[in-house]
Amino acid sequence: MISLCMDSAYKNLILGIYKDDYLLDGISIEAFKKQSETIFVELNKLLKKVNLDYKDIDRVIITDGPGSYTGIRIAMTIAKVLCTQMKKELHCISTMQLYAGMDPEANVILDARSKRAYVAHLQSGISDKIEILEVNQLNDFLEKHPGTLYGDGYLVNQTEEKSDFLKNFIQVPSVKIENIHALVPQYLKESDAYKV
Repeated sequence: MISLCMDSAYKNLILGIYKDDYLLDGISIEAFKKQSETIFVELNKLLKKVNLDYKDIDRVIITDGPGSYTGIRIAMTIAKVLCTQMKKELHCISTMQLYAGMDPEANVILDARSKRAYVAHLQSGISDKIEILEVNQLNDFLEKHPGTLYGDGYLVNQTEEKSDFLKNFIQVPSVKIENIHALVPQYLKESDAYKV
C-alpha cells in the first residue's frame, strides 16, 4: 500500500510517501504561512524522486488540527480533492498525535496565540481530550500529567523533545474517514479559529 502523508496545520510543511510502513522519502520543513506556496512544488518533487504518480497513491493521511485556520485547510483541501476524484482512502490524525508519536506518556503544547495554547496528554498515540488553556494554566496541567514535552516548550520555559514527524505520521493510529465531504478541521472553539 502506498500512503501519502501531509501536514500543513501549524508551523511546518510535512510530506511523506510510504510503501506499507516504510518511508520512501519525505520532507519536514518550517514553512509557517508559506505552506500553500510550497506544498505542490515539494509534493511533485517528492513523487518524482520515488518514481510515483498521484494515481499510484492508495491512501492519504492528514492532520485535521488543531492549528492555524488556513493551515489546516491547505492539506485537507488537497486530500479531499485527491481522494474524491481518484477514489482513494482518506485517514486523519490530530496535530497532537503527530507531535507526540507513540511516546508512552507525552504532553503536547502548541501556541494558540493571545496567551493561550492547545494542550493534550497522550498515551502511546492516543489522547482523551485536546483543550485550549491560558498560558498561565500550563504548568498546572503539566504537573497533573507527567510525560515528555513536545511542541512549544518556550511557553513554559522548558526545552521540548524534538518530534520525528515522518516516523510518527505512519505509526500513530489514524481514523478512516467514511464521508470525505463531511470532513471539517478540528477547532476547539469556532471563535478561536479566527485568532490563530
